[in-house]
Amino acid sequence: MTTDRATADRSDEAQGIEVNPVAGHIGAEITGVDLAGDPDDAVVAAIRSAVLRWKVVFFRGQRLDHAGQVAFARRFGEPVVLPKRGSASPPGFPEIETTADRLELGGRFGMEHDEWLRRRRHTLLRGWHCDHGARIDPPAATILRAETVPPYGGDTTWSNLAAAYAGLSAPVRQFVDGLRAEHRLGVGYQPRPGDDAYVRHLLDHQVAALHPLVRVHPETGERILYVNGYYVEQIAGLSRPESAAILQMLLEQATRPEYTVRFRWEPGSVAFWDNRATIHLAPGDNAHLGFPRTMHRVMLTGEVPVGVDGRTSEPIVGTEPGRW
Repeated sequence: MTTDRATADRSDEAQGIEVNPVAGHIGAEITGVDLAGDPDDAVVAAIRSAVLRWKVVFFRGQRLDHAGQVAFARRFGEPVVLPKRGSASPPGFPEIETTADRLELGGRFGMEHDEWLRRRRHTLLRGWHCDHGARIDPPAATILRAETVPPYGGDTTWSNLAAAYAGLSAPVRQFVDGLRAEHRLGVGYQPRPGDDAYVRHLLDHQVAALHPLVRVHPETGERILYVNGYYVEQIAGLSRPESAAILQMLLEQATRPEYTVRFRWEPGSVAFWDNRATIHLAPGDNAHLGFPRTMHRVMLTGEVPVGVDGRTSEPIVGTEPGRW
């Protein structure tokens, strides 16, 4: 018996939930499930399948608290425990990082938050990133829960890196399949004139790894164009001008609108994305509005990436598998 592809993409009636795609290449909204209600194994399997298929899935109107978010995340993997968090993150839940912590970072280094953002995102593509991409084992997935959101603005955008790779011409795919690139924390930062406390911090706490430019997804087998604007510094074996030109081309490919989806947050919304197959862009249109935006993030531990040639990523400095 055959099943119409569009119907299969929209629902999973056997589990009592619906998976409704919201863009052509990425993103689906899942309805009919209460994430706080301890979903059974069949529902968890359906959600996992949707994440792998659509790269990011969205739930609305959820009643998760901190404990519920951690419990839900554990159904899909082992949550990351961060050694350091800011004052906004909830005590007693080391698996959760509250994004309002980011508002404190500039102040630690003598900057207002607006200046901090400008220096980290000073070009159009710099803000696009996967979570902790400079690590040897970046998180496999991220689950982000909205507590308080502005009445307008504050959307997040994701891009499908498997679709971006597939959209390259065959000669370019063949070329990039064998390349590797250095991912380093802080390379997207534009230093302040003179002394810069954050630059000194980066020099004292460097994190870098050499990743395949095309990684093979460990569950789907898809080839992933493994680039982002915030961590990637240099393609190994190429000159600086060659590397810069090729990375610019690949980043433009990775962020083409047809490979993206944009999500309008509401209180109780949850986004669950595959951090191995996507990059995302945090909002840049709400800081001046003065409305609070409180989001809670749990990340799942990930694998060391593997390239098309079967070679794994290599640590350069400040990172080793499983150690945060």
